[in-house]
Amino acid sequence: MSPDRDGAEILVIEDDRPTRLVLARELAAAGYRTVQAEDARSGLERFAARRPDLVLLDLGLPDRDGLDVIRAIRREAATPIVILSGRFAEREKVEALERGADDYVTKPFGVDELRARIRVALRHAAGPAGDAQGRLLAGPVELDIDHHEVTVAGRPVALTPREFEILKVLMTHRGRIVTKGRLLRAVWGTAYQGEDAYVYVHVAGVRRKLTAADPDLGAGAGIVTEPGVGYRATWDEGTDSSGRL
Repeated sequence: MSPDRDGAEILVIEDDRPTRLVLARELAAAGYRTVQAEDARSGLERFAARRPDLVLLDLGLPDRDGLDVIRAIRREAATPIVILSGRFAEREKVEALERGADDYVTKPFGVDELRARIRVALRHAAGPAGDAQGRLLAGPVELDIDHHEVTVAGRPVALTPREFEILKVLMTHRGRIVTKGRLLRAVWGTAYQGEDAYVYVHVAGVRRKLTAADPDLGAGAGIVTEPGVGYRATWDEGTDSSGRL
């Protein structure tokens, strides 16, 4: 991936400023966008505001233990978490992984190794619906988690971070109903339960942009509204995709 690619966004929660700056520089060189936080409080605030694609987390934070941060994120989302820590004890690694971390990299570490771990974590984030490169494919729609790109019939589609997350959830569960509550929890977190208007507006934005890229998708863009319940992605099902808000 070239440095000018608008890649996945990574939240770096690390209290050591030199380490944080080096990570941000190396990730930018690999094409990733980064958000930085120096402690647990600011890290969780930025996670809630940005909903990054992946979190790099140091366990030894000044205000709260990193294990608490893992638990807080896991209450909100399944976002990949890669631990960066100087803690060598096996029990520390096991506890972090049992709390919900996806991988554990011990300091000091090589940049190439870290990039490889990040690629694997992002690929796994696509779940069983993804291909070997971590891309979600459904009909003419392709969502690339690693590069944070969406195309329809080969045409690029510029989605906001929230729109990207909504489309990712729907494509991961293609053919199945995803409730409005589940979308809210996955994209905004539990604090927004009951705020259905957020879902309506952003799903409408996704539909509009997908249809603009490929009018053959129809007004519903393959995202069917299940009245009173939620939404279902229907690409490749041969189903009428004219669902409306």
